[in-house]
Amino acid sequence: MASFDKMELSPEILKNLESLDFHQMTEVQEKSLPLILKGRDVAVQAKTGSGKTIAFGLGLVAKIDHSKKLPTSLVLCPTRELAAQVAGELRKLARMIKDVKILSLCGGTPIRSQMSSLEFGANIIVGTPGRILDHLEKHSLSLRDIQQIVLDEADRMLDMGFSEDIREIFSYAKKPKQTMLFSATYPDDIKELSRGIQNDAKLIKAQTEKINLDIKQVFYRTQASERQQLLLDILAKHQPESTIIFCTTKIQCDEIADMLQKRGLRAHALHGGLEQYDRDEIMVLFTHKSISAIVATDVAARGLDVEDLDLVVNFELSKDPEIHVHRTGRTGRAGKKGMAISLVSGSKEAFRLENISEYLDQKLSIEKFVKDPDASVRYLPPMRTIKISGGKKNKIRPGDILGALVKDMGIHSKAIGKITVFDFYAYVALDSAIAESKLQSPKDIKIKNKMLRARMV
Repeated sequence: MASFDKMELSPEILKNLESLDFHQMTEVQEKSLPLILKGRDVAVQAKTGSGKTIAFGLGLVAKIDHSKKLPTSLVLCPTRELAAQVAGELRKLARMIKDVKILSLCGGTPIRSQMSSLEFGANIIVGTPGRILDHLEKHSLSLRDIQQIVLDEADRMLDMGFSEDIREIFSYAKKPKQTMLFSATYPDDIKELSRGIQNDAKLIKAQTEKINLDIKQVFYRTQASERQQLLLDILAKHQPESTIIFCTTKIQCDEIADMLQKRGLRAHALHGGLEQYDRDEIMVLFTHKSISAIVATDVAARGLDVEDLDLVVNFELSKDPEIHVHRTGRTGRAGKKGMAISLVSGSKEAFRLENISEYLDQKLSIEKFVKDPDASVRYLPPMRTIKISGGKKNKIRPGDILGALVKDMGIHSKAIGKITVFDFYAYVALDSAIAESKLQSPKDIKIKNKMLRARMV
């Protein structure tokens, strides 16, 4: 792989990359960055984690124009979580360049505060299509000086129904000089989108996702009518602390999550039909180990990164072997063994299994599940999460919350897990037994001389 110092980047940017320990380019960076720096339109097929944000981010940062009063670059992302990650990466890349302002415009945050921020100007805007359109319609954002537009995870945006929003946003921009499209897959609707908004774009394909051979793959034969019971039997036998169950539709996700909840599990559905606030909270609870299972569609689970994921269950096999690898690759990380169990029913899924076997270059066989007659689905997650009515906008940090819980509530620091702070509220994982004894009902706690309400989620 080539090094970044071979690229036409300023000394400030190269010095910053060195300080960030970015030395060798990834495949997607090596293939796309030279074209991006030359101002060429690119359509890049690359998975999450390939280094694509650094590729387009360097292209944006390298061309910051301080002579312009209005934003010159726009990055569109499908979700608020991804927009926050992208904005954070861009700020890191630009930290040695003076007077750079990168502003995130997403739903879930009051629009008036964003309008106030826009009055002070920005170089790069990162946002979700819906909120960007809100600002354009209210004339609080102008794309008159936009030179570069990036569509990140374009396939996911189309899956979420943003196609018309994207085209409308482009109607506000006066022919940007450069458009960059990044997508994990490249189906016909992405090709059509590229033709509609890009000018002679160079198609670049990065290598497909690396296959993790440390993941144990098990395939169980079942009948369609017996899938739910088999899922319960699998969970009872393995007693996983954290599980992602992949389904193909939103309706199926809701049905499975509801069934698991009725059996006493802490489980939630995760799909595009949920409000952003609800998706944020579910993801926090799962990463806090306060719920045992997420039942998700592929689109909703993209970007979800969980440490120590015990089990992945494919309630149905995916049509695409690459998606199967992406699903199962969420377990068995950081050198640990992982396990993925797939339910297979009928000739259609047997054919999908053959495709997966060929793709993995492994002989995969379907087994018969042996039920443990003494096992039952009765496990509960080790943590409970409390929600506190204050966050970054109240200048509250994780250390402030930790101090208040230890000092004022007498909770031992070892019983406190992950702390996640948003703008207006914060979540804290507590040992389940401690949480039950200390916070059966909402309580007021004092943090930085402010009385805030804490309640169990």
